[in-house]
Formats: sequence, structure tokens, C-alpha cells
Amino acid sequence: MAKKRRQPTSSPKKTEQEGLTLSDALGDDILEKLKAAKKELSVAEQEKEEKRQEQLRRERKEREKNKSFEELLEEYGDVGSKY
Repeated sequence: MAKKRRQPTSSPKKTEQEGLTLSDALGDDILEKLKAAKKELSVAEQEKEEKRQEQLRRERKEREKNKSFEELLEEYGDVGSKY
């Protein structure tokens, strides 16, 4: 018995899809809005990261300021010059 060969199913013509891009499919105004939203999000993310870094610096400085003599001695030991 011979096996039946499958006939390829018809697919959308590539010539119709080749010329279309996302910017063509979307309107110019929508594309501009998307670009503006992306820029705003990146700026907001950068500001958030800067605030986080500043908070870490303040916390580190506060911890250093509040260290006891014992903690400072353990950390720095005999590094200082002797008189």
C-alpha cells in the first residue's frame, strides 16, 4: 500500500507580509506615545536607582558614625600610627 502524501496547506502570501513593519501597522501618533512612555520609564528607573544609592550611602555613613570604640578597634585594629 502506498502512503498518502500530505499536500502543503496554503499559507498567507509572504509578499503581503514582507512590506509591513510594526511602525507601518501602528499609527505615527501611537508610535510616538510608546517612545515617550519608554523614555519616561527609563528616566524614572534611573531616578529610583540614584535614590537607592543615596540611601545606601546615608545608611553606611550613619552606621559608621554610631560605631562604638570597640567596633572601631576591631575594624581598624593597630593600623593607626603610634605616638
